[in-house]
Amino acid sequence: MEDTSSPGLAADYHPSGAVSAVIPTLNEAKNIGWVLDRLPDCLDELIIVDGRSTDETLAVVRDARPDARIVLERAAGKGSAIRAGFAASRGDLVVMLDADGSMDPSEICRYLRLLEPGYDLVKGSRFMRFGGTTDISRIRTLGNLGLRGLVNWLFGCRFTELCYGFMGFRREALPKLQLTACGFEIETQIVVHALRAGLRIAEVPSFESERRFGQSHLRALRDGTRALRTMLAAYAKPWPAADDLAAGTLPDLTAPWQTARVSARSSRVRPAESVLSR
Repeated sequence: MEDTSSPGLAADYHPSGAVSAVIPTLNEAKNIGWVLDRLPDCLDELIIVDGRSTDETLAVVRDARPDARIVLERAAGKGSAIRAGFAASRGDLVVMLDADGSMDPSEICRYLRLLEPGYDLVKGSRFMRFGGTTDISRIRTLGNLGLRGLVNWLFGCRFTELCYGFMGFRREALPKLQLTACGFEIETQIVVHALRAGLRIAEVPSFESERRFGQSHLRALRDGTRALRTMLAAYAKPWPAADDLAAGTLPDLTAPWQTARVSARSSRVRPAESVLSR
């Protein structure tokens, strides 16, 4: 097992496959330029999914990154935007991050360094060594702790983080996630569906700053409740066999619930093997 204690960014890292970044926006004109200016050079494609912004968000994007592909998503919610961005992206590796300036885009290379060797999902963690946050309230901390504890207990894993939207994926893993969420619960759905699908998952430390301008669209009680429902639904419902997922032939997932405990071994969760570049 390699040392996971180094916070190195390896900002000059260039993976062998093409890399797409998906960024959802909603009235982030004062923030998105800061994010775009700090994206690493290894990106091959930038997808901006705008959810009906009424400010100058898209004008700022076009000025800062004329090469960006803009997807106009009319369905409300972060989950809808993320799913639309995944569908539009073409890279071998896909990274999602927020537009509010709370996440450091240079950390993207941490995710890529683990995706290339074969992890299917690499998720950021504010609560592992060298991670951190200055933007989480007490109630959100308690909610995240409770949800994380429940997912670890239900699925037999050892995550240090659950509700955080800085993640990276291998292209072939995206359809296996069977995403349907429309709101902030998309972050929880990604993780628990990855567990059900038996994907290889790793965590890397990430630092979350306060959003640069404006107010968050997240509502702790409402979105925490949705995350809990999403987790329990994913735990209880039938799940396609691996061969069906690989072939793209998917059974009806709205069939009556059945309980199936998923072990850490069957899910191939390897949070202890997270590798950081140095």
